[in-house]
Amino acid sequence: MSKESRKFQVPDALANLYDFANTLDVRRFTHFGVEHPESDELSGPKDLADWMRERGLGAKRGHVTPAMFETALRMREALRAYLQCEPSERLRNKSVLGALNDALAPFPLRVEAHAGRGATLSAAREDALAGLSVIAIELHDATLVGTLDRLKMCASEECRRVFFDRSKPSTRRWCMSTLCGNRMKTRAYRERQREAK
Repeated sequence: MSKESRKFQVPDALANLYDFANTLDVRRFTHFGVEHPESDELSGPKDLADWMRERGLGAKRGHVTPAMFETALRMREALRAYLQCEPSERLRNKSVLGALNDALAPFPLRVEAHAGRGATLSAAREDALAGLSVIAIELHDATLVGTLDRLKMCASEECRRVFFDRSKPSTRRWCMSTLCGNRMKTRAYRERQREAK
């Protein structure tokens, strides 16, 4: 788990997925006079290898090649597009599902039966990207237990940060109501005032 996933109390079972989706930071707003710059933690193969190693997903064999790096970025882009959809719409959006399936295809999983504890999923890959199969496993497991619906993308166009919705009814739209929610509500109020004139 990262400091960020701990801070926002993301369950351990979703922490790698949450962190991976948020390696791309497209927030572009000013808060208390400080402009938030857009950034990408994964600017090259070395950054991806470092990111995986920090989370215990490090490569056992080889190094991350430029082609592997592009595969990982496609996976991240497809995950973000999936999480941007409302949970009730995710399984109906054929183009988003198709892109996600295509992006997950290079991360095959192996089912392994264990005496006394059932079966587990593990990476079938054995190269430098094997660790990213954990993201596919977290996606699968969260779908089964229903926690994936709580992983959402902030509705603010200026933010688009992935967050874990801890609210009881699971109806949050913004990563932080005091920041993004307040900004969106204030903007909507001002637009209504302008239209009323």
